[in-house]
Amino acid sequence: MRDASLIPLSHDHHHGLALALRCRKQALGQIRPMGIQGLKERAGELEEFFSRNLKPHFQAEEEILFPFMRSRIPQSEALIEDLLKDHAALREGLARLDGADGLGRLLFELGDLLERHIRREERELFPLFEKHATPGEAERVGKEIEKILAFANPKSRQGRPRAKRE
Repeated sequence: MRDASLIPLSHDHHHGLALALRCRKQALGQIRPMGIQGLKERAGELEEFFSRNLKPHFQAEEEILFPFMRSRIPQSEALIEDLLKDHAALREGLARLDGADGLGRLLFELGDLLERHIRREERELFPLFEKHATPGEAERVGKEIEKILAFANPKSRQGRPRAKRE
């Protein structure tokens, strides 16, 4: 079970994985509407998800989680650098969605990158945090993460129950 401090980020990951799959399937013509109409709809969905979820999610990681881990868990440095490169690549790709020639290819690539990025955080970064952070540190980090996420999008984050730390 995921540490309570990371649950808000894991919720975003769950939704991000579903969207990544839809992006790849749309690019392969496996979701209706097919063709340019479907690609544009999926691109719009990805842009919406980025502005509502990924932007504050990345902010919480970059301002709270990553600095904590760098200071407390030195062996996380290379992983964090890779994840920051992913953040930059996702931002750059999303900025190209509006005028992209080859929209299907770009959607597929962004879906693929988003999935790989999320899985790496869930399988490598979060377990490293959970192994090294004390309960007090995890609680403090979790509260700071929640502040950023709640401020960025208060309506969609209201009423989410916080998991109890075991």
